[in-house]
Amino acid sequence: MLKEVTKDMLIGSILQEDATIAPIMMASGMHCIGCPASQGESLEEAAMVHGLDCDDLVSKINEYLTTKNA
Repeated sequence: MLKEVTKDMLIGSILQEDATIAPIMMASGMHCIGCPASQGESLEEAAMVHGLDCDDLVSKINEYLTTKNA
């Protein structure tokens, strides 16, 4: 069970551990998470490409995981 994400984690690894995180990423503007190239990108790299605040995205995902795992 995935308890926390960090910005250096690969998108593919995150989604393999917990696919329910995908809607959070997509709602933030990462609509390409299914793309094969994105699977090897870190969360930080993908956020930079999409002009997103990575720390904000990590916080949103970790808040979700905390609630989900409670």
